[in-house]
Amino acid sequence: MRRAFSRRQRKILQLVSGNQCAICGTHLKDFHADHKRPFSKGGDTLITNGQALCASCNLRKGDRMAEIQLRPWQSDATKKALGWLLGEDGGKHFLINAAPGSGKTICASVIAQKLIGHGSIERVIVIAPRKEVVRQWCDDFAKVTGRTMLKVTGADADMEGYGADLCATWAAIEGLLEGFQEVCDSTNTLVICDEHHHAAIEAAWGRGADGAFANAKHVIVLTGTPIRSDGQEPVWFAYDDAGQIDHPKDGTYTLTYGDAVDLGYCRPITFHRHEGNFSVTLPDGEAISVSGANDAELEGRLKNLQGLQQALEFYRLACTPKYTDKGRPDPDSYQGSMLEWAIAQLEDLRCDVPNAGGLVIAPSIEIAEYMAELIEILDDEKPILIHSQMANADQKIKAFRQNRKKWIVSVAMISEGVDIKRLRVLVYLPNSQTELSFRQAMGRVVRTLGPDDYSRAYVVMPTHRTFEQYARRVEQEMSPDQRDQRQTRSHKLCPICEEQCERSAKECPSCGYEFPGGQPRYKTCDQCDKQNPVNVEQCQFCGHSFKHDFEVNLNEALRVGAIVRGMDLDEEEVVEGEKYKRNISNDILRSGDENLIRLMQTIPPESWGRLKKLLDDNE
Repeated sequence: MRRAFSRRQRKILQLVSGNQCAICGTHLKDFHADHKRPFSKGGDTLITNGQALCASCNLRKGDRMAEIQLRPWQSDATKKALGWLLGEDGGKHFLINAAPGSGKTICASVIAQKLIGHGSIERVIVIAPRKEVVRQWCDDFAKVTGRTMLKVTGADADMEGYGADLCATWAAIEGLLEGFQEVCDSTNTLVICDEHHHAAIEAAWGRGADGAFANAKHVIVLTGTPIRSDGQEPVWFAYDDAGQIDHPKDGTYTLTYGDAVDLGYCRPITFHRHEGNFSVTLPDGEAISVSGANDAELEGRLKNLQGLQQALEFYRLACTPKYTDKGRPDPDSYQGSMLEWAIAQLEDLRCDVPNAGGLVIAPSIEIAEYMAELIEILDDEKPILIHSQMANADQKIKAFRQNRKKWIVSVAMISEGVDIKRLRVLVYLPNSQTELSFRQAMGRVVRTLGPDDYSRAYVVMPTHRTFEQYARRVEQEMSPDQRDQRQTRSHKLCPICEEQCERSAKECPSCGYEFPGGQPRYKTCDQCDKQNPVNVEQCQFCGHSFKHDFEVNLNEALRVGAIVRGMDLDEEEVVEGEKYKRNISNDILRSGDENLIRLMQTIPPESWGRLKKLLDDNE
């Protein structure tokens, strides 16, 4: 194989690098196409083994492989893992329970490299939750070990690349179970199980993992959220009475989120609980008030309609899109007010981290598209939108990671293991309400850019009781100094030369980089016409409150529901509603109850079975 990269390969390396040196991050006016694993040591002249470097970094590197500077916890965890896996009194499984963003991938790759050097293993299999995470694993593994990995993804076990080491999604394990089993049976293999909570003993993936990797020489289990939302025990481990993974202390290394923040590995989080009061208009004109603190109060027969009560829950209303008369997303909606807060915070953060980005987690594709359009209206920049029905979603995530766009909107596509270090602001409006999902989402915005990264992560979420409980637990893990939101920062980091500059500096004194100025966002007081920052709750001139009701009609409230427009119906009720909808309609009309007649005209026929049951019960 030739030593020099071709002209086309060089262009691709330049494109992938974003025209920045892969080591120091300097803007590349000219660059060297470098072999990650030196050509003199068997490195291939391929894109996967190439990187764009500035001249000084390439000359310093020479024919040495880039050395990984481990964090103290990674060094400690590596020593403990090797002692457990190779010691006479040790075991087969080693557990690393470390906070998202703290560097579990690098740590596990170093352990693998040490085991290969020791001669204990010949091959490595990594199991990851998604295709995008598989790609990240392959990149990081190659940087640490110089070894390429064969990617196996999808239920049909599609393969990409080459290498004796393998990286597969959980779904691919089921698609090629006997193949992975044969690898473990025929060679000494290390299995690295990422995001271990996926592998419940009773779930298909758990059974697949248990069968395929029963004869693996060693297993390293990685997790930052060890408890599954459904309470099932993951494969290989059991839970103790306190609900924690039951594994010997000597075979476990734990680094909590609070520890990671105090050590500077993760950014502290500021939670903004976004309040909102909804006024829902019923067909008879009556308005029902709903907020995060006060549930809807229904009276009479309306009180017995479980589906209606469910549709009027605060969180469902918070996820209900609101459109203008022209059919465009309404900037004055609850979601619009959430985004105004988030956009203002991101503008401020970009003074410290010029390429800081924001993430919106939406509950559905419809709401994601709605939120993306709202961002474009409010911030005059079209965000990147990704969801499961989009082609090349992983490529769009990769592009966002490397560019300077402000926002990315996702439906369950940017979660566990997806590493976008520049994310700092999260707008949290998800479908899942489990603590597992909550903590995984927080992990997207806490990653640090380095020891001089003084920024905070900022989360905008509804005033939802469940989310607030989770947030309080996260806050309690941080030390009092880190929880103090009034903490001031006197310096900021230059993104070009990494020089610490005064916070008020307009340009870097070392390299001349001009820091972008913040763009304050204002709103006009309805009472005195004075301008106020968007994130104040009352006018700073006349004291007028900016809090207002978000008006929603019943049709809008029912549109975002459980099974049928908010009605949590069982099959018997659906069948009866279809079978007797004409009779039910006549019964309701004969009843003379104006509220029920108007409600009948609003809700779908599938729910009429429940109305009939209510009428029968009240006769």
